[in-house]
Amino acid sequence: MAGGCCGGCEVPPSTSDTSWRRVLWIALVINAGMFAVEIIAGVAAQSAALKADALDFLGDSANYAISLGVAGLALRWRARAALLKGASLLVLGLWVLGSTVWMALAGTLPQAETMGVIGVIALIANLACAVMLWRHRDGDANRRSVWICSRNDAIGNIAVVAAAVGVFGTGTGWPDIAVAAILAGLGVSGGWQIVRQARGELREVAQSMTAPSTIKPT
Repeated sequence: MAGGCCGGCEVPPSTSDTSWRRVLWIALVINAGMFAVEIIAGVAAQSAALKADALDFLGDSANYAISLGVAGLALRWRARAALLKGASLLVLGLWVLGSTVWMALAGTLPQAETMGVIGVIALIANLACAVMLWRHRDGDANRRSVWICSRNDAIGNIAVVAAAVGVFGTGTGWPDIAVAAILAGLGVSGGWQIVRQARGELREVAQSMTAPSTIKPT
């Protein structure tokens, strides 16, 4: 970024292109729908993993909505949005960890069949989003945050299906608890990555605003 830009003339981001917006809208609809499906199924099946994954779908829906709102804005606004999303992901991950501990102490046994069916549906949905977002994975913190969330979701859904098999095979709820903890860990890790890059971009903008102009008077 040029030193004399003063934070107001950043190069317009590629997130303003039509393809990026279209992909975000599709991903937003898919994630909002899957949140409703998984939260209902998670409560009915008493599955910590499904509920954790449902909250992740909700977080991603907000992620896509915010990304659409700041697409085309200056870098400082996109970085601020990414910082908010990263902090929210950190909080969500910590909440899921606490909820998982509570369910482990309660000793609930989830319904493996429901976990497996919903897990496969969620995996298909997230793989579709990940494929669409693959070519948009590089760029600023705001764009990268979208890719990180989609990547984590696909990994998480594979783990949910594995947990369903584990619950069915062992007759205990521990595979469900373990997967919920993994999903929470992914959320905390992804949130920290987003926060770190967003803070770096905000520092870059601040430096460009305070840098002396290189234009000499004639």
